[in-house]
Amino acid sequence: MAFTLYSLLQAALLFVNAIAVLHEERFLRNVGWGTDQGIGGFGEEPGIKAQLMNLIRSVRTVMRVPLIAVNSITIVLLLLFG
Repeated sequence: MAFTLYSLLQAALLFVNAIAVLHEERFLRNVGWGTDQGIGGFGEEPGIKAQLMNLIRSVRTVMRVPLIAVNSITIVLLLLFG
């Protein structure tokens, strides 16, 4: 398999899919990344853990519908062009 732009886009799509399917109660809380962990005080900068949790929540919220479309297009392209 050659390293092409399509391969890079497909890897990014798989990565975003992996973030989108992480379930907060079943998986993330078990590894210590639940909603209630990592809450800082008022005026404090959020730590890296809180920023990553916000990123995961944002990806799950914003990318839900676009991921369905992009995954469908990717599947059709793979079926047509192998």
